[in-house]
Amino acid sequence: MPGCTLKHQDHMTIAGIGIVSGYGWGRETCWRGLLSGKSAARLHPGYGAGHDEHAWVALIPDGGDAEVGPSRYGRAVQDAAREAIDDARARGWRPGRTVGILHSIVLGDVRNWRDFYLADSGHRRSRGFMSLLPSTPIAMLAREFGFHGPSMDVSAACSSANVALITAQLWLTHGMADDVLCVTTDLSATPEILEHMVGLGAAVSDAEPLAACRPFQQGSRGFSMGEASTGFVLTREAERPYARVLGGAMSNDGYHVVSVEPSHEQILDCVDRALAVSGVRPDQVGYYNAHGPGTRQCDDAETEVMARIFDDSPALYSIKPLVGHCQGAAAGVEVAAAALAYERGVVPASPIVAPAHPRLLDGATEFTGGITVKTSLGMGGHNSVIVLDAA
Repeated sequence: MPGCTLKHQDHMTIAGIGIVSGYGWGRETCWRGLLSGKSAARLHPGYGAGHDEHAWVALIPDGGDAEVGPSRYGRAVQDAAREAIDDARARGWRPGRTVGILHSIVLGDVRNWRDFYLADSGHRRSRGFMSLLPSTPIAMLAREFGFHGPSMDVSAACSSANVALITAQLWLTHGMADDVLCVTTDLSATPEILEHMVGLGAAVSDAEPLAACRPFQQGSRGFSMGEASTGFVLTREAERPYARVLGGAMSNDGYHVVSVEPSHEQILDCVDRALAVSGVRPDQVGYYNAHGPGTRQCDDAETEVMARIFDDSPALYSIKPLVGHCQGAAAGVEVAAAALAYERGVVPASPIVAPAHPRLLDGATEFTGGITVKTSLGMGGHNSVIVLDAA
């Protein structure tokens, strides 16, 4: 069977959550923002043609621990991890002998690299240069918390965060770690990168997100870019976990560097396999937390998943109109929202603003329990699916 799957008996629990997002620093700040139904995006200067115009982007505001260093990226990684660990400890988690660290990224510390070349002309003190390397945030976390398990970066385009969670479960299943700290980070919403995302026909920067990014609704033009760093403490057992990860699957379309394969065969197969290894039937799924960037090809693919696999039964939602498309951290903030829904009894869905899919949730809605399927589709044909249930 193609792709990678997990054994359904090897459940993993989410014991702690930390979030830094366009709404600000902290899990509760993000949760309040989601429940508000208002986008985290703001008009920022320097993003238009020639970088002399304004654009709608959900940037993480300045903040975090200044002692970590000048890089907002590094501070966001550290803050999300610390909050997740503090949260897990408060819920009764105690680290096992071997704690692994996974960091999902796509482009890493983009602004730092830009400054390295354009402001510093490639010359820095060695300590400043080390902050550019993807291995450095992991090393800092391992040193701060005394974690000595396996550690690595995971990169699979916009599917990276889901893939990191699947990798964490593989580590737990095969005894490579007793617990895993998983951090998903992307602060790449720079003018240069936004320019190319708009040029590819994927991103929209000239309109407020709820007017332009309308997943599964008429008139959607694409996604609004966002930034996020999320932290998860993952373990086999915890006293008061948020949710369980029952299983997952991942694959690749093998079709195009940008476009989704039109038959959607690999996406459908990936969802089927994720359900199978999780021991879940399609009719048991209550919620579909979609990739939902608001692009036509992703709407078409996930609408077909809803119809062909789930018979249009689950409640459907996407939070990208609210937090933006956070690229390598997209699934991270979306899984965090789904996990918090299990504890808090509310699905923080985006409001409907145009004629929509009949199963699309309209804003914050009571969570009635049941299984959640989370898809994440990355450029280059990266497909991933995880299945969540109550703890």
